[in-house]
Amino acid sequence: MPTPTKGPRLGGGPAHERLLLANLAAALFTHKSIKTTETKAKRLRPVAERLITFAKRGDLHARRRVLATIGDKSVVHELFTEIAPLVAEREGGYTRITKLGFRKGDNASMVQIELVLEPVTPKVRSTRATSSAAAAPAVSVDEPVVAEADAEVPVEETDTVETSEPIADEAPSTEAAEVEADAAEKADDAK
Repeated sequence: MPTPTKGPRLGGGPAHERLLLANLAAALFTHKSIKTTETKAKRLRPVAERLITFAKRGDLHARRRVLATIGDKSVVHELFTEIAPLVAEREGGYTRITKLGFRKGDNASMVQIELVLEPVTPKVRSTRATSSAAAAPAVSVDEPVVAEADAEVPVEETDTVETSEPIADEAPSTEAAEVEADAAEKADDAK
């Protein structure tokens, strides 16, 4: 039997593995969340995410590619009409794997794999990157160049002023004097 390209072999052979992953993907799309072993979930994740990427494209060729993997037309219809619009703004990461513990019979690691259907919250860009990009427009030869220091910058005003007491002079110890003398000798030797 040929060795798999990624991860452990599931089932008896490659055909059985393809069918197993297709059935797991169909169950995931139907129920939005399934409980399975960790190994099967890790092998299912790239298959399911690729099918969702096809569904986001939404054209006839993509639908036929998904139908080649999942034979059930009702599951494919649900994937294209219900799931794909919910993940339209998401750029990958359509599934989430959560560990549940170990199965009682054979101590297999069980996980829950689910679709991430929450809306995407856009990342906030840093203000320095956006302000420097906006502050540096194209400069014409005829226009005078204005330095950024001349521009008005809002200054935060504070009411309280913190003061600290001066540190009392410490009396030098004999050990400190010896260390300083050694350092001075080494500095003279280095010259």
